[in-house]
Amino acid sequence: MSAESAVGHTTTPSQTVFAAAERFFDDAAAILNLNLNQIAIVKKPRRSVIVQMPVFMDDGRIQLFEGFRVLHNKARGPGKGGIRFHPDVTLDEVQALAFWMTFKCAVVGIPMGGAKGGVVCDPSKLSNRELENLTRRYVAELYDVLGPDVDIPAPDVGTNPQVMGWVLDTYLMHSRKHQPGIVTGKSIELEGSEGRLGATGRGVEYCVRRFYKHVGKDLRGQTVAVQGFGNVGSFSALFLHQDGCRIAAISDVTGAYVSDSADIDPHLAMEHVRKRRSLDGFERVAKVRKLANPREILELDVEVLVPAALENQILADNVRKVRARLIAEGANGPTNYEADKNLAERGIPVIPDILCNAGGVTVSYLEWVQNRMGLYWSEARVNADLEEIMNRAFDSVWLCAQERKISLRLAAYVVAIQRVVIASELRGLYH
Repeated sequence: MSAESAVGHTTTPSQTVFAAAERFFDDAAAILNLNLNQIAIVKKPRRSVIVQMPVFMDDGRIQLFEGFRVLHNKARGPGKGGIRFHPDVTLDEVQALAFWMTFKCAVVGIPMGGAKGGVVCDPSKLSNRELENLTRRYVAELYDVLGPDVDIPAPDVGTNPQVMGWVLDTYLMHSRKHQPGIVTGKSIELEGSEGRLGATGRGVEYCVRRFYKHVGKDLRGQTVAVQGFGNVGSFSALFLHQDGCRIAAISDVTGAYVSDSADIDPHLAMEHVRKRRSLDGFERVAKVRKLANPREILELDVEVLVPAALENQILADNVRKVRARLIAEGANGPTNYEADKNLAERGIPVIPDILCNAGGVTVSYLEWVQNRMGLYWSEARVNADLEEIMNRAFDSVWLCAQERKISLRLAAYVVAIQRVVIASELRGLYH
């Protein structure tokens, strides 16, 4: 069921996820010499909604679930962002995710703003009927703040194309209009886009490939470790493997699975997850050894580390054990502020989340465009458009980093924030 494998949060009240995200913003804003008015207009969320949702359970009980929807910024277009179903979801986390979405859309140059949603629940403990009831209630409660020109949901951790189908149907039942662009990440049969399922992982692959081109090294033969073997992690592993990389390790909540010959077959691992819903027992069907602590994968001696689980995985207390030569962030916010500074000091490049995992929102945008046109493209065209957009975005970030002599993360924020500020100023302030 889960669109992402997950490991636990490690935030503290004094250092919330959103507060940590703002520190990266502040550093980039200082480089751009933004004034207080410019910062005020683009930094904070524009709207945060909290709903308490009564849902009928299979045993006849009514259970209350808490849900959130945040619109961070709409200067460059309607809000865009997934719906996360996870027991650790908080408003603070959703605000941070919406914040990242604003700058993710801006850095790849698509005309959308940032939004995000979440529900506090464990989808693995809900029946299919309960999950559908919860999804439909969530959309009904938030109907007034969603829309194809307002705020467009998509899948995220714990949700998938089936959940997006329920989102679509519920919204259309209320609107009484055929508006498939209300939600992206839908099944092909519901006017989804070819190539959407693996788009985020493919975007990770394109970024890693582009990095190696810029540094003049061959990607083939490089060893890769992937933390989190959900949608993003599994497709990242698959596409990098197809590029000639050797997959040395993969992990999910059940543990880390390491191949001493660096030869894990992603197809075999994905089939195992399809049957078992996790990597549990993978050591019995493949030539791998299991590490009980999944976080140990972050410390392996590999060329490329792809953290593709949840935020706050590479922290001040474990960053010194990270030995990868390149980190490609498949997850949102897997590296906190202090750890990022340490990696920069050690000369370990990081392809930041707002660039590296933007493949999903990019193809979501392409799906939305197709929905609006009523004209649907082949997977080859979608992938070609995605590669062109990701390469152009990577090159702009790389150039900014070289010219200003800053990290790729700071460069990505500089490029993105500048675009959002310009759009905001051109629109002016209605009062």
